[in-house]
Amino acid sequence: MSKDNKNWFGRHKMLTVILVLVALVAIGGAAGGGKSTNSTTNSSSTASKAEPATTTESKQPAVPAEYKSALNQANSYANNLHMSKQGVYDQLVSPYGGKFSAEAAQYAVDNVRADWNANALAKAKDYQSQQSLSPSAIHDQLTSAAGEKFTQAEADYAIQHLND
Repeated sequence: MSKDNKNWFGRHKMLTVILVLVALVAIGGAAGGGKSTNSTTNSSSTASKAEPATTTESKQPAVPAEYKSALNQANSYANNLHMSKQGVYDQLVSPYGGKFSAEAAQYAVDNVRADWNANALAKAKDYQSQQSLSPSAIHDQLTSAAGEKFTQAEADYAIQHLND
């Protein structure tokens, strides 16, 4: 046999082996690999679910120090002084209060963990016990722009649960 024929047969055998392997992988995936394909799909979908969170976290800019400070003060105002959301915001931007930028204050009130209904109720109970105000007067004080600045719904909740 000539040298050219040997090379052709060698290449042909290699190509045949590669094609057989590719075919076996394809057949194995289609025929018996349904479960493994699903588990691979599930694994990759689980992995892809985890990836966006990591990717999102790494792509999100760091929270500025001013925003973090505003959030710390917002937590204190909301959870210790039982202020309304609007009251917290106003205190944060006040020249006599936090002196935070409007953006930092908005970030803080959007991210503070507070139960505004519970805050309204706590304020209502303070007004009832310390100033002996009627429920109607308490409601007015809770919703007043010059007062506590709770929403109507929060004040309604407080009055409904005042004597619980």
